[in-house]
Amino acid sequence: MSGIDPVALARALIRCPSVTPADEGALDTVQGALEGLGFVCHRLVFSEEGQPDIDNLYARLGTGGRNFCFAGHTDVVPVGDSGAWTHDPFGGVIADGLLYGRGAADMKGAVAAFAGGVSRFLDGAGPEFGGSVSLLITGDEEGDAVNGTRKVLGWLKERGERIDACIVGEPTNPDRLGQMIKIGRRGSMTGRLTVHGIQGHTAYPAQADNPLPRLVRMLEAVTAEPLDRGSDHFDPSNLEITTIDVGNPVNNVIPAQGRATINIRFNDLHDSAALEGWLRECFDRIGGRYELSVRVTGESFLTPPGPLSELVAGAVERVTGLRPELSTTGGTSDARFIKDRCPVVEFGLVNRTIHQVDEHVETADIDRLADIYAATLAAYFGKP
Repeated sequence: MSGIDPVALARALIRCPSVTPADEGALDTVQGALEGLGFVCHRLVFSEEGQPDIDNLYARLGTGGRNFCFAGHTDVVPVGDSGAWTHDPFGGVIADGLLYGRGAADMKGAVAAFAGGVSRFLDGAGPEFGGSVSLLITGDEEGDAVNGTRKVLGWLKERGERIDACIVGEPTNPDRLGQMIKIGRRGSMTGRLTVHGIQGHTAYPAQADNPLPRLVRMLEAVTAEPLDRGSDHFDPSNLEITTIDVGNPVNNVIPAQGRATINIRFNDLHDSAALEGWLRECFDRIGGRYELSVRVTGESFLTPPGPLSELVAGAVERVTGLRPELSTTGGTSDARFIKDRCPVVEFGLVNRTIHQVDEHVETADIDRLADIYAATLAAYFGKP
């Protein structure tokens, strides 16, 4: 068994330009580090028509007892204008105590801290700690998440392999390591509405049927009142109109159709099926011919405050001196799939620069995050 420097591992991962769906050696880098700790590694490539093949990694140390899982991703979003970066976005440059690079915060730094944390835990507890530790790492979190975590979980279920608790290493802290643990997320659904009419000349409206007034009334019907005022653990749900499209280049033609897209971020007072039904009821009251297609990327979920959040919060407080807030803010993450298998919370690095030019984290934070993960494992398995 060899010790792992999480900062060095994070730099190595950043140097793999793994923009979704490319891997570019990122999972090989993680696998090599874990095999040095004694993990048994499985590389899982999943396919689906119309989607890129995705390489995933599931690694486990131990064969019995409770299985504590660290879940995350090594894929990253594009860098944008590389010339706008202070340092090479795939250089893994350290300057003034900051590690720069795409994925430094989201979330190669946390993946490296997973491995570093396990290494430090084993240094104290030894290889016979009375359970199992696993890592579930995907290359499809920043994409459509079709051939990633969800399918790895299906593979585990087919094998009869259980996960008992999980930390997802998404960057959860607004400004300072230790501020926030995510215990749930709002759901997300997108509706694409097309309202049909009859094209005609604007001077002869009786010979046409303008769909746009109906489209406007439909959108007004679903935005006139708030969906709710929030719940015990969630902010209010929100419905946002993101596009209104007609594609009419002239001013004397009544168009044949109008289109709009809406996105709903909903809390635990709703589910996607009920919201879709509500949308259709609102549109039916306006009348006319329309089509609505709905895509749901995740339902809302909550891991109620309890043993897992308390365990992680205690580890955070011991390392940072801060008592983290339990929050459900932000977008979706792969925790939306894991919550069906076991209790799951999210805790990682500071998210202030994620997806931005000059994404960076403090190197000291990567090191302390590894300490937090090690302390979490020690508390979970009852080790000093």
